[in-house]
Amino acid sequence: MELRQLRYFVAVAETCHFGQAAERLVIAQPALSQAIRALEHDLGVTLFNRTTRHVSLTPAGEYFLDESNRILAAVAESVRGVRQLADGHHGLVRMGLVGTAATSHLPHIVRTLKRALPDVVVDVKGDILTPELCDQLRSGALDVAVLRPPVVGEHILTHVLEEEPLVLAVARDHPLALTPALGIDDLRTETLVGYAAQESAVNQAVHHACRTAGFVPHRSHEAPGTPVLLALVAAGLGVALVPASARAFALSGVAFRDIAGGGTIQLALGWCSDRPRPVVEAVVGVLAADRELASLSDTFVGGIVP
Repeated sequence: MELRQLRYFVAVAETCHFGQAAERLVIAQPALSQAIRALEHDLGVTLFNRTTRHVSLTPAGEYFLDESNRILAAVAESVRGVRQLADGHHGLVRMGLVGTAATSHLPHIVRTLKRALPDVVVDVKGDILTPELCDQLRSGALDVAVLRPPVVGEHILTHVLEEEPLVLAVARDHPLALTPALGIDDLRTETLVGYAAQESAVNQAVHHACRTAGFVPHRSHEAPGTPVLLALVAAGLGVALVPASARAFALSGVAFRDIAGGGTIQLALGWCSDRPRPVVEAVVGVLAADRELASLSDTFVGGIVP
């Protein structure tokens, strides 16, 4: 049995007229009549009562009409689903984000994808450092990530979204919280809190800024992520240079200050070149073209933020 036979049968059943059905199907009436007889022969039942003036469905034909419509609808839905998967407009995308981006950029990212790709489901995992995000992209645990270059390891493609300044996070009762203008040299004698991951992109940017100013930063405490890092700062265990978007955490007891010479750090989309998927390409395309996303960190730049 072929789908063509089912479509022929439905056309005759809905019109109860072989001539009208043939016109709808754009085939010759004798060919249609022959196809229906062949279908009845294959099924071993009579689907139509035929007279010289009238065509009607038998009980078997009425049942087969319901089943044929169900089958054809299922086939049409399957075709639609396959095409959506092929063009990247349908499916599941598992996304991971570094801690600051999970707070500052995630709401905008999800809303943007909902508008542009309403049939794509985004499963979000937040507050993950870049090295682990790269590992999860390669293992297939994640499909796309919002991370801080440089990436760690091979086979990770990136698209830079923006470059944001590093700002100083200090306890609100720290003298630097109220110093009129700060420069990187003001950290020469300070103890810095950093991230625990040895390959942290923020750590690398901080070390580069300090070395450029002619000193090596002194670190005493390490944190697995930004929330803990800021908690250590609030506790007075040190100061920290963090991306400007970390201001979105607004942790009580922490003040954020702009600092000259603090350097900058990039935020980028990352995905694995070994696992090309249309839905991932579609998500990356939408976010890469979003100019508003590329300027979100501007919201967190400027002045003293308690």
